[in-house]
Amino acid sequence: MSEAKKAAPGSAEIAARIERQREQLAATLDEIAVRIHPSTLVEDARARAVSVVDRTAGRAFVAVNRSVSDVRGRLVGDNGAPRLERVVPLALVVVGVAGLLVVSSRRRRR
Repeated sequence: MSEAKKAAPGSAEIAARIERQREQLAATLDEIAVRIHPSTLVEDARARAVSVVDRTAGRAFVAVNRSVSDVRGRLVGDNGAPRLERVVPLALVVVGVAGLLVVSSRRRRR
């Protein structure tokens, strides 16, 4: 019967367990309070938004850089000199479109 008494926790041990559980519960409640505090929620949302914007800006930069490199590769030769057979027609198209825009804006003003 003495073994049964040793196996059963004493009142001091039960009190110590209860105190540990209270401390753990208090720590958990403090953590929840910090997580749901409005300033924490705002900061988390801001951090997520910044992350999304950074990712999107990074993707956009890569896409633009790839496009610029592709266009440059088509308009500039391996030696760095412009390919006139491609640059001149493109320049004429740009000048023509600009001219049409100018004429169109002048007609609207009248």
